[in-house]
Amino acid sequence: MAKILFVISGATYLVLKDGTRYATGYWAEEFARPYKTLTDAGHEVVVATPRGVTPNVDMMSLRPAMAGGEQGALDLEAIIRSAETMRRPLQLSDVRVEDYDAVYLPGGHGPMQDLCVDADAGRILSAQLASGRPLAIVCHAPAAMLATRIHGESPFKGYRATCFTNEEEEGVGLADKAQWLLEDELKEKVGIEFSRGEIWKPYLVEDRNLFTGQNPQSAEVLAERLMKEFA
Repeated sequence: MAKILFVISGATYLVLKDGTRYATGYWAEEFARPYKTLTDAGHEVVVATPRGVTPNVDMMSLRPAMAGGEQGALDLEAIIRSAETMRRPLQLSDVRVEDYDAVYLPGGHGPMQDLCVDADAGRILSAQLASGRPLAIVCHAPAAMLATRIHGESPFKGYRATCFTNEEEEGVGLADKAQWLLEDELKEKVGIEFSRGEIWKPYLVEDRNLFTGQNPQSAEVLAERLMKEFA
């Protein structure tokens, strides 16, 4: 059975361009669906966060309208409550990527606050990319690629990848309020070859050992792709 590292934001808010704080964290579906898929198959999941803080779920992601209805929200809550690893995360600074068969990063707006500037997140992503072992990143979590730059250069430059699009950010009402847009930053500062699908539909991009998903709807697709690596 495989051992998978989940690198999760420890942020509880995103600072907007006017200086106000927008309550956020990790997106429930992006953690819960892959966690359940992988652990139900017998794989081990280990969570790591900046400074080992307990991850904060974005409460908006548990609203029935965002979670596929009342039952969907209850199901997500139950999965999160059952995940003992969420209550005792490792510190990113203590992570050795060679101890894991794969690394996965769920999104939510949290990574745009902390993982994007976290040196250990950058180290982990760079090392996992170089290892050839699977690296799966979804939605806003590709923000962590910004932390991989050394003297302005990222090892992700030239890789095909996707993320939460500018159009989707407009759809949630944050495009004109955020300090920066993830799609723009990844294209301009990391140098990815950006690819996208239809908004709010599952979309997966695979380039070598890097698997990226566009939005929350893509998290389950990423988990299924990871499962094939361990078959």
